[in-house]
Amino acid sequence: MTMHVVCDKTAEMRQHGATDFEIETVRAALAILERHFARGGPVLSSPGIVRDFLRLRLVGLEAEVFGVIWVNAQHGVIATEEMFRGSLTQTSVYPREVVRRGLQLNAAAALVFHNHPSGVAEPSRADEFLTRNIQSAFGLVDIRLLDHMVVGRDNVVSFAERGLM
Repeated sequence: MTMHVVCDKTAEMRQHGATDFEIETVRAALAILERHFARGGPVLSSPGIVRDFLRLRLVGLEAEVFGVIWVNAQHGVIATEEMFRGSLTQTSVYPREVVRRGLQLNAAAALVFHNHPSGVAEPSRADEFLTRNIQSAFGLVDIRLLDHMVVGRDNVVSFAERGLM
């Protein structure tokens, strides 16, 4: 079962003054990305698509959300899931539960992500520590951690691109 990160951001978009046309445009873009991900194709070969998908899903949320894109050995998407939801400034993430879910899905690899409701995508020390813990836990069960992406208002920071993993 695929659980989507955000089902409908209409209310939040209206609060920020979005028009009906803008809301429908975002819905259409999300539907296209959902179909692209659902095909199970090698979508993770394009970091730009993943960034756009995550930005559309997470920007503007008032709570911090931690999720995972689970993939098979060919990097085809198995599922995209929100695993934990927290407060304005943090969320509790349990690596044991992340590993358990990866095993349930028989995932070969994963890309983890979370947003910073403050809008600043700069990873914290806690984010770096969490990434190392998840990477270590995954290593014990042969699941590869492809990346950890932090979504801010204007950009998405990739741990892999920064050499933080």
